[in-house]
Order: sequence, then C-alpha cells, then structure tokens
Amino acid sequence: MLRGKTIIVTGANSGIGKATAAELLRRQGRVIMACRDRERAEKAALEIQQETGPDRGELVIKLLDLASLKSVRSFCEEILKEEPKIDVLINNAGIYQCPYTQTEDGFEMQFGVNHLGHFLLTNLLLDLLKRSAPSRIIVVSSKLYKYGEINFDDLNSEKTYDKAFAYSRSKLANLLFTLELSRKLEETGVTVNALTPGIVRTNLGRHVYIPMLVKPLFNLASWAFFKSPEAGAQTSIYLACSPDVEGVQGKCFANCQEEQLLDKATDEEVAKRLWDISEVLVGITT
Repeated sequence: MLRGKTIIVTGANSGIGKATAAELLRRQGRVIMACRDRERAEKAALEIQQETGPDRGELVIKLLDLASLKSVRSFCEEILKEEPKIDVLINNAGIYQCPYTQTEDGFEMQFGVNHLGHFLLTNLLLDLLKRSAPSRIIVVSSKLYKYGEINFDDLNSEKTYDKAFAYSRSKLANLLFTLELSRKLEETGVTVNALTPGIVRTNLGRHVYIPMLVKPLFNLASWAFFKSPEAGAQTSIYLACSPDVEGVQGKCFANCQEEQLLDKATDEEVAKRLWDISEVLVGITT
C-alpha cells in the first residue's frame, strides 16, 4: 500500500502515465498528475477516479508544460510551497517523432521536453526528495535509445533534423542523465533508475505517418502485438513500489527485470559532459 506516499507523474493524462497514475492511486497513494493541458487532465482524472473505486488515494492536478522552463520553474515553486515531501518522482512524459519544432526556449522539441524539461524539474525538486528520503526517481526511456547518438556539435538539431534520430537521442540522454544523477545521489537515500516500457499502444505515435490503406492492418497488428498501457506501466509501478529495488541505484529495467544497456548508455564521461551542458542550457548554476 502507498498510503501516506506522494508521487508525481509527468504526462499522467494519457498512455503509460495515465495507467501508472491509476494503479498508484488504487494502491492509495497521493498522486500528483503533472500535465500540460488542464482540460485533458481533468477528463483523465475523472476516468481514473471512476476506474479506481472509492477506496483509493488522493488525486491532484498540477499544470506542467515541459516545453517551457518557466512553466517547470513555477510548477516546482508550487510543489515546494505546498508539499512537505515527495516520495516518488516519475519522469514519464514524452514527445515522439514530431516534425521539427522548438520549445518556448528555443530547444528542439523532443530534446527539450524529453530531456531538458525533466532535467530541470528533477534538479529543482532534488532537495525536497533528499529531505523525503528514502525516495525514488524513475526515468522512462525507450529501447530506441540504441539508435541515438549524443552529438555535442548539434544537440539542438539545427544542422540536420531527423525526427526518429532526435527521439532516440533524447531517450539516450534520459539514460545518461540517470547514470550521472545516480553518481551524485550516492549516500543520500534517493535512488534513480530508468526503464524501457516496450512497444505500447498510446497516442505517442500521433506524428507517425501511416498510409490509409495500411491503417486498418496496422491497428489490428498493434492490438495483437503491442502492450496495453496497463502492461506498459508495470515496470514504472514496480520501480515506484517494490521493496525489491530499495537501494538499487542507476540501473535500467524492462519487464520488471534489470536490463543490460549498450556501452553508449553507460559512458560516464559523456554522461558528465551532457549533465554540465544541460545545466548551462536550463540556467542552473551550482
């Protein structure tokens, strides 16, 4: 049971985030849905409450737009003012293979939301997480990290943009962030671990073009072979709740099991350099 525990889930109004929030609420946690769109969040909250029955925890909606550093800062200010503790932070929200666009602060959208927005969010909440120890940070990555590279000469995709490559790079950045953060959190009682949920039926693929003729076939195949959001959320829930991972630090999980990563995701030098650059980009001075 999660009674008395406060959990923040980013992107909790759809897909894996919504399924994660529902299950944590069912276990009587106090779940803060950090969402970009209030109307969609309220609709999702209503559905979650109906689904989880009367004996559930508390659901709170807070506005958070990860494509705006200003929004991230004001969300964190609100949390620090109102919340005495945070037990779990789940960095779940993500943008997948969108056409080239920039965030409010001029970052390529996928890198800006999937990596930099969460980077700032986590850093601003770190002191509270430390005061709440033992506490947990969970980072949702993707197996597609395998196709990404961290090109420090073109982090913002200004020279070339390939939407699939940019997504993979942002997911590789998630894993390198987890690696460096785990090093910084040693002996603090705060753990950070990543996960890859597998292929899940969510609206994440809304920017992916599928020809009309193939669409019915694709939809059929996705029901047959893709995980449901509930199945996709299992590893997030496991990392948030399970005593098995208490004290486990800097690992990546898939299907609730530890996963071996490629060398590019465990390169400490690249992880440290990416961290230092990210600090500059989001305006953190330590």
